[in-house]
Amino acid sequence: MNGRNILSAAGRAYRKAGLEALEGQTHTLWPDSVRLSVVLTVCPPDRRRRDIDNYVKACLDLLTHGGVYGDDSQIDRLTITRGPVERGGRAVVQITPITSTLFEAQP
Repeated sequence: MNGRNILSAAGRAYRKAGLEALEGQTHTLWPDSVRLSVVLTVCPPDRRRRDIDNYVKACLDLLTHGGVYGDDSQIDRLTITRGPVERGGRAVVQITPITSTLFEAQP
């Protein structure tokens, strides 16, 4: 493969819906130099069994594509919680800068 990411029809629909949702939100655009903490609450569309970690990559990539931050490699802390079932499903994302020197590179 030549490094291209090919999205399925479902992936394209998810990205389109997510970008439309981002347009209606007030959010900070985090520059590449800022280290981030992300809290992701995933509300599934129904009660079927799902692996919670399967939601993460698509959601974080959507935020990158939407310009919320430069790249998801900026994320140093990630918390994922399963929320209540909501018709159609929903993801709630809280992003804050990490100000602790604990995450700074050591010489």
